[in-house]
Amino acid sequence: MTPEQKDAFIELVEKLSATDQAALVRFAEFLASQPAGTIALPAATAPVPVEIPEPESIPRPDDERVVAAVKRLSKTYFMLDKKKMLGVTSDLVTQHVLQSRDPIAVIDELEDLFSQHYQQLKQSETD
Repeated sequence: MTPEQKDAFIELVEKLSATDQAALVRFAEFLASQPAGTIALPAATAPVPVEIPEPESIPRPDDERVVAAVKRLSKTYFMLDKKKMLGVTSDLVTQHVLQSRDPIAVIDELEDLFSQHYQQLKQSETD
C-alpha cells in the first residue's frame, strides 16, 4: 500500500463510528487469518438484457366493437403491462359507451395507444 493509499484509508476509518471501526478491525483480523487468496469476491455481473417479443399479428375485423378491440389489442401486445394503460383505455371505452363516440375512431386511438406503449417498451430495452 502506498503512503497516499494509507492516508486515504486512515481518513476513511476516522469517518466511521466507533462501532463501525471495531467491525472493520474484526473483519481485517478475519481476512488476515485466512490463507492468502482464498477469499474470492463475487465478480460484478452485467444485467442480462431482456428481449422484448414482437406483437402477435391479429387482424382487425371490419365490424369490430370497442370492447372486442381492447381484447384483441391485449392479445396482440401481450408483453405490455395493461395496468399502466388502464386509465386511458377505460377513458376511451367510456367515451364510446356514454358519449356515443364513433367506435372506429376509438379503436384507432386504442391501436395508437397500444402501439405507443410498445414503442416505449422497445425503447427502454435499448437504453
